[in-house]
Amino acid sequence: MLSRVGVNLKAPQPFCICPTRELAMQNIEVLKKMGKYSGITSECAVPADSANYVPMSKRPPITAQVVIGTPGTIKKWMSSRKLGVSSVKILVFDEADHMLGEDGFQDDSLRIMRDIERSSPHCQVLLFTATFDENVKNFVSRVVKKDYNQLFVKKEELSLESVKQYKLICPDELTKIRVIKDRIFELADKLGQTIIFVRTRNSAGMLHKAPVDLGYDVTTIQGALTTEIRDKIIKEFKDGLTKVLISTDLLARGFDQQQVNLVINYDLPLKYESSPQATKYRSSSLSEPNYEVYLHRIGRAGRFGRKGAVFNLLCGDEEIMQMDKIQNHFGSEIIDVRDSDEDIQAALKTAGLV
Repeated sequence: MLSRVGVNLKAPQPFCICPTRELAMQNIEVLKKMGKYSGITSECAVPADSANYVPMSKRPPITAQVVIGTPGTIKKWMSSRKLGVSSVKILVFDEADHMLGEDGFQDDSLRIMRDIERSSPHCQVLLFTATFDENVKNFVSRVVKKDYNQLFVKKEELSLESVKQYKLICPDELTKIRVIKDRIFELADKLGQTIIFVRTRNSAGMLHKAPVDLGYDVTTIQGALTTEIRDKIIKEFKDGLTKVLISTDLLARGFDQQQVNLVINYDLPLKYESSPQATKYRSSSLSEPNYEVYLHRIGRAGRFGRKGAVFNLLCGDEEIMQMDKIQNHFGSEIIDVRDSDEDIQAALKTAGLV
């Protein structure tokens, strides 16, 4: 994007659309570092917090040369004619499978793409993601221009060699909490940072309460929190002030923190139903693992080739079968580990973390 900017033109030229506020803000920081001496200006298009809120009618037109943001805010700024698109040369979708998938931001993404193409018919569209399932591939082939190029990594080459994956059978949900408390939190000072992924906001609240009641310092992030609280939680975690972060899949994609070397899947990620009740997960008899989200989650550990470990906590035959499907899908080794200090320590040692 930086290489395509005409520095004398004071108008938006590249756009980058991201699925979450956190990823957009992370990308804008990287862009600022890479373009520090270029003189190129940038704008982060995410919902403003209450302290910095300015009514749209009072906003001046955007003259920044690179715009990175979330689809809702980008669309809102375009609709209000505060964000012109006549000079846009390149449109990037980060985490493109989610941006163009039915369970993501497909409608907003398509509208942005078509509005830009009407004003800038020669705009180049770039789609980046670690994962593309067949449905999204087929959809992309219908909406992008016919002379597109594509580069795909083979599925069996996707799982991360530097990250050791483990599975631990728990008889019930309380055991999952105890394992995290007794086995993981006790080792927190010896490790880097840990992200614990849960499936729902309710699970996040419940899991947060258990260690906090016992005096452990843990923070939790999920989409229902205000922008101010989300920004504060991310800053504290990135600054190393907190060691353990509980998260929904809000941070599953693209979140970079070098000090994260342990990921715990308290819940395995599942695919959504393709029904009018699409906000609900499939019932247990129909549950199917979300392979793409699993890969993104484990990729939060061992960033930039560093060592990492993933513990999958499994409760009941259903979750064990889902884990088997994930293992078969990627052809990767997911090692059984027992609920004991000795086994956990041995696993972490094998992963190179202790």
